[in-house]
Amino acid sequence: MYNNYGNPPGMQMPPIGQMPPAAGQMPSANPQPGQFGNPFYGASSGLIKTGLGAYGEKFLGSSSEFMQSNINRYFSNPQYYFHVNDQYVRNKLKVILFPFLHRGHWTRISEPVGGRLSYKPPIYDINAPDLYIPFMAFGSFIILAGFTLGFMGKFTPEAINLQFSRGLIGWALQIVILKGLLYSMGGGEVPLLDLVAYGGYLFAGLSLAVVSRLLWAYSYFVMMPWMSLCMGVFLVRTMKRVLFTEMRSSERHSTRQHYFLLFLAISQFPLFFWLGNIGA
Repeated sequence: MYNNYGNPPGMQMPPIGQMPPAAGQMPSANPQPGQFGNPFYGASSGLIKTGLGAYGEKFLGSSSEFMQSNINRYFSNPQYYFHVNDQYVRNKLKVILFPFLHRGHWTRISEPVGGRLSYKPPIYDINAPDLYIPFMAFGSFIILAGFTLGFMGKFTPEAINLQFSRGLIGWALQIVILKGLLYSMGGGEVPLLDLVAYGGYLFAGLSLAVVSRLLWAYSYFVMMPWMSLCMGVFLVRTMKRVLFTEMRSSERHSTRQHYFLLFLAISQFPLFFWLGNIGA
């Protein structure tokens, strides 16, 4: 008639944790603490989540700003270097090939952009570096080298590939020279693409010297030294501008700078003759 708990059959007993108090016994005033019993549980977990979220956003934001600043510092925006027009190309070639005739200033035009000081693109500034002229001049130099090899009866795919590789090596050597010069004098924070542009301008003079060789062989021995000298003058004036804008005024006229700039100008002669020695 009765089960083990003394209840009639069919009567369900509640769980032990939910047993009602016995007769004459007051309910417990101190329930067990838990997820629903602790009034500070939700508030503390919310504060922890909010703090961790704010810290994570701050950390990721500072990291992204650091990476972005370093990318802009060393590489800049590639589209900036191709913002050119026909007038800029003509005037820039005059400055590269005939730097003695450039009567204007050599400083770049700056403008505030987003709270920072930036430089205007090449289309608005003749002294800004670009990559359009270096790449076009490099391609023209390879094509002219192919014509020269053809006139000499030495044109082969291997010969043109060798000339292409020599051109890339010469370009890289020019960049290394410029980077080493700036780093040794405390101005090593120039964007890499600026140095690529400055180093690639040598192919404009090389192309003109190769054209003169195709027209008259003996003119090569006049044009090559002249183009080397013009490139040396152009790079010296350009690097002086870069150094003067980044270094303190007390260091601008040191003897060491003059020697390094002289080395930069002299190094153009063997580099030009090595690259211009087509078919050797």
